[in-house]
Amino acid sequence: MPNIKSAKKRVLVTKARNERNKARKSELKTGLKKARAEGATAQTVKITVKNIDKAAAKGIIHKNKAARLKSRLAKKQSGFSAGA
Repeated sequence: MPNIKSAKKRVLVTKARNERNKARKSELKTGLKKARAEGATAQTVKITVKNIDKAAAKGIIHKNKAARLKSRLAKKQSGFSAGA
């Protein structure tokens, strides 16, 4: 356990960020599962793509991973454009 006040704060802040990021990543994974499922609607995929973009913007996932996930979703969904 740190003794310096600023180091103690860093521990608390890091813990809070880790919990927040873990929740966001979990939510993203759940959305991906729903979008990949049989019978997924175009609306579900659209929301998932939006969430992927948000996660990449916030640094939860790397931008290249986000592009790869969106590409795979677009390929799986016929008639869906990843750019839309």
